[in-house]
Amino acid sequence: MGIQFGFGLQNANVSRIFETLGASIDQIPILWIAAPLTGLLVQPIIGYFSDRTWTGLGAAVLTFCLVRFHHRSLWLLCLILRIYGWLRGCCGSWMHR
Repeated sequence: MGIQFGFGLQNANVSRIFETLGASIDQIPILWIAAPLTGLLVQPIIGYFSDRTWTGLGAAVLTFCLVRFHHRSLWLLCLILRIYGWLRGCCGSWMHR
């Protein structure tokens, strides 16, 4: 339910975002249809190459391992930035002399 609510809020404001980025009222319908059309064209191509991705260990094992490593790396980066922000907030007066 929360994800659907977030998507609903985002979709409710997309036209305004397009206007802020410089699109005229006449261009907004074209921008709305661009994402679904791109998905219809690109997704079969991605699927075609994905179905033919095999390694010695099985289908797309390398990709799965890389995604797991990337996911853990991002969590570690978030933790480091959080600690850095905390240290800067409580110890910032003597760190930047």
